[in-house]
Amino acid sequence: MIWLLAYRPFIDPLDLHDAWFFLLLPLAFFVSMAYKAVRVPTMAGYWKQVLWMSAQIVLGMVGLGAAFYIVIEWLVPMLAPVPL
Repeated sequence: MIWLLAYRPFIDPLDLHDAWFFLLLPLAFFVSMAYKAVRVPTMAGYWKQVLWMSAQIVLGMVGLGAAFYIVIEWLVPMLAPVPL
């Protein structure tokens, strides 16, 4: 419990490099919640719109990750082969 006294959140961030993808879902949800709270004209259907936008963000990030993986792992080696 003593080690919590010296924790500085913005100077010493948590080491979550191996589990960053677990933070994608809450980040997408809270960004969607804030954006839709400002942008919708009425609150009717607010949560449906928040969940739909959250799904779009998560699917977009997964799609971008897959696209960059294909480009970096397959296309770049074909375009610029490294001589042995």
